Amino acid sequence: MKKKVLLMGASGSGKTSMRSLIFSNNPASLTARLGATIDVEQNHVRFLGDLILNLWDCGGQDAFMDSYLTTQRSTIFKHVGVMIYVFDAETREMNKDLEYYRDCLDGLRTYSPEASVFLLVHKMDLVRDRNAVLTKKQKELTAASAEATAWSSIVHTLIPNAALLSKHLNIFSRACGATEVILFERTTFLVIATSTGPSASTDSDPHELNATRYERTSELVKAFKHSCSRVREEFHSLEMELPDFTAVLDEMTKNAYVLVIVHNPTIETAALKLNIRMARRKFEELQGDSLVS
Repeated sequence: MKKKVLLMGASGSGKTSMRSLIFSNNPASLTARLGATIDVEQNHVRFLGDLILNLWDCGGQDAFMDSYLTTQRSTIFKHVGVMIYVFDAETREMNKDLEYYRDCLDGLRTYSPEASVFLLVHKMDLVRDRNAVLTKKQKELTAASAEATAWSSIVHTLIPNAALLSKHLNIFSRACGATEVILFERTTFLVIATSTGPSASTDSDPHELNATRYERTSELVKAFKHSCSRVREEFHSLEMELPDFTAVLDEMTKNAYVLVIVHNPTIETAALKLNIRMARRKFEELQGDSLVS
């Protein structure tokens, strides 16, 4: 199964860096080495074994953008499953960026009307008042997006029947007495599915969980895996017993890891690992059914 993923945005906005961080197992420290994209750079990424992501990283220079929107319009915007548009948080040409973005949406409506659209604001770490800037950007982008789908899970759009995986993660979460269970893709460590909240046996409020926990966990594990590779060690699993919670990260299927978070201090990591081992066959079946549906 193939999915076309289109990466668009102005030159220097950070599309290639985001591609490296999101779809490759690379830490943020390596993105400084990446050069500017010339025209369209295509890459194929294997995701969950049988799902092939056909990434089209489109150079953002004005000449290229004008070409995409005129002579290459049908080639660029046909058969797109997802468009990811990257905005520079510090850009001084927001009006021009929004005009290009609206033109890209028009191309999608013509050639790929079912495509989903995701907006990423890059280089927020360079901004002083992040909340104010992000709020302003969100208002501008929401107004420009009209009926386009945005601010959702990219991976859930790419995986058929991801809701089925979430349903069974809820069952697994209750069996473990877990606060939350997250399923990550093995190579990219992107979130595939999550349980919807804490089990009835815990007192934790789901609204107190950090909103950026998935991205932060993904970044930390990627950095740890990179450190392991530098000393020629292979990453397999991770256990943490902290004062406030316990976490177990282990292989769930040949293409996915599962992270189990519990706040109940009476639940041992050995019990969590046993539950994971017992659930592996079922989730291998579910993952296969999800991709062929």
